Amino acid sequence: MKILITGAGGMLGYDLVNAFVNEDIIVADLPEWDITESDSLNNKIQTCRPDLIINAAAYTDVEGAEANRDLAFKVNAEGVKNLAGIASQLQVPLVHISTEYVFDGKNEKGYNEDDLTGAQNVYGQSKEQGEKHLLALCRQYYLVRTSWLFGRAPQKGKPRGKNFIDQIIELGLKQQEVRVVNDQIGRPTYAKDFALALRDLVKAKPPYGIYHLVNEGSGSWYDLAAEAFKARDLPTRLIAVPSSQFPSRAIRPQFSLLNNNKFNKLRDWRQAVKEYLT
Repeated sequence: MKILITGAGGMLGYDLVNAFVNEDIIVADLPEWDITESDSLNNKIQTCRPDLIINAAAYTDVEGAEANRDLAFKVNAEGVKNLAGIASQLQVPLVHISTEYVFDGKNEKGYNEDDLTGAQNVYGQSKEQGEKHLLALCRQYYLVRTSWLFGRAPQKGKPRGKNFIDQIIELGLKQQEVRVVNDQIGRPTYAKDFALALRDLVKAKPPYGIYHLVNEGSGSWYDLAAEAFKARDLPTRLIAVPSSQFPSRAIRPQFSLLNNNKFNKLRDWRQAVKEYLT
């Protein structure tokens, strides 16, 4: 199967390429492949004629999106619109990766696949609009949401290029104590686990629609930091603090909980963190 993977040079893209290594992969990333340039994108896809498109290209800087709304929407909404239109025209299935940020983050029980969205910040709103374009233009689609990703490749688009675990360990090696937020709850997800689960989903060919692929279990950023320090045997003192101690331009969801009700469950996030760090 010939698979086009956009955003292949990013953190998730790295693991997607590895997960689909036995397929005929077309690795697509900036600057050669730009999903916001509709004519160029159309010409490239028409030429390579993939059997499946996986879109992992995105503007992911949550804070930066507040100051760069136009760019966030250009990539996360208009870029998806371009891909969806081309995929529909060619009758090629499109897998689009989205985020828990499309929800309002107020439901402590978490969000099911078909729950109504209601993004609270610019990043989430741009991803939400991208989802709407996908659903309006495509019949053959898998809209796959995930959350709190961490992985081995650099996280392009983020100010420091590092995921939360790598950042917190770096701080733990430099400081005697580290303050971490404990009132935001989510499902940390290993990009490797997500990519392998997505491969299984694509091969299983379940009904088209919306899916949530996340590591099971839940925890706060404080809990995630604690597991990371434990795995690396760091003596650094962790101090739990409320979100108010870290002012943010973007509204952060309190409950970033995606419920996987429609596909195979992934392992607990703590097991994934342990493997990632050992």
